[in-house]
Amino acid sequence: MSRRVVITGAAQGLGAAIARAFAARGADLVLIDRDAEGLSQIAAVTGGLPLTCDLSDAVQTDEAIARFSQGRPIDALIHNAAILRAEPMEDLSFAMFTSTVNVGLQAAFQLTKAVWPVMKQRGGALIFVSSQSGIKGFSGETAYCAAKHGLEGFSKSLALEGEAHGIVSCTITPGKAMRTPMSERNYTPEAKAHWVEPDLLAPAFVHIAESLDPLLNGQRLNAWDISEHIRSAK
Repeated sequence: MSRRVVITGAAQGLGAAIARAFAARGADLVLIDRDAEGLSQIAAVTGGLPLTCDLSDAVQTDEAIARFSQGRPIDALIHNAAILRAEPMEDLSFAMFTSTVNVGLQAAFQLTKAVWPVMKQRGGALIFVSSQSGIKGFSGETAYCAAKHGLEGFSKSLALEGEAHGIVSCTITPGKAMRTPMSERNYTPEAKAHWVEPDLLAPAFVHIAESLDPLLNGQRLNAWDISEHIRSAK
């Protein structure tokens, strides 16, 4: 039976690349994003269920959860959605701070809470997309760093709680500058000179979800390194 996978931030960039990779493996996809048009396009390509949702809004997130909870149990949750708007502290509004943290961390909690009971019975993968901002501080990234640091701790705690139930919880960084709408806005010219297409990073996510390797539980992984290893092994 094919795996059922929830992917957030699926309308473009890395999320869309992950969706295409899972679709190629015959996965049953639930695609979540606030960009209805982009979501419709990737759903048409992958056959996934498109759920338009602003993940910064707890009510909308619960409504999306209610829709996908009516179907088959979820085998993997990939929380890729994020907001990164570089702003100095004096210009950062409370609304932008809370939206950033809510998408990164509040939605991670709500989605995990929804899939956790069934995963405790049959195992599963919880994959949270992080970055260097999850372990370092960066000027202008007060909100984004707070969200990613929180996500790192959230995943590590889940790894301890889920280990006995066959749940693999991990964070994963791109490991390579990648070409996405977010990076178009935020990368330096030097980073853009060496970026890669996000499809090159997607095999790592499929591998984690399919293998459920307990050695990956609680780890902070590198999508580029894992994907390169997969390609070299073919």
